[in-house]
Amino acid sequence: MIRILYVCMGNICRSPTAKGVFDRTLREAGIEFVSESAGTHDYHVGRAPDPRAVRAALDAGIDIADDVARQVAVEDFHAFHRIYVMDRANHAALQRLRPADARAELRLVMDLVPDYGVDEVPDPYYGGDEGFVRVIDMLEAAALALVSELRDAEAGGHRGDAGTE
Repeated sequence: MIRILYVCMGNICRSPTAKGVFDRTLREAGIEFVSESAGTHDYHVGRAPDPRAVRAALDAGIDIADDVARQVAVEDFHAFHRIYVMDRANHAALQRLRPADARAELRLVMDLVPDYGVDEVPDPYYGGDEGFVRVIDMLEAAALALVSELRDAEAGGHRGDAGTE
């Protein structure tokens, strides 16, 4: 079973949305997984996702309202197989936090879809509702790509590549 962590800055917009989008896509594909979301900063620890993110997710058929923000911990690098980060700044913050013996693969989430045309998921926090919808569209493309990647790894007999145990 693959264990995945989705990370943004405050854990109230992009990463809970990513968790919701990827959870639905992986579940529909029949892939066994455990997932969480977290933020690199402690600004919103203990809070629910931004109401705009909740609304946009609900409009897409995904309920993220029960997520609770938390901050990334060093232990996450051992507890998860993959950590998907929304942007370069947070990726760099995680690289600094990452212990030398980390087991988790650390990647930008949009690396899953290199032909999408953007390499970072923009933070919709200071914009309008359309930014939250755009984030969902981007994450849906990345989630489908992850399903393909995991299926390809499984078909090729590279169980470790898929993060299965």
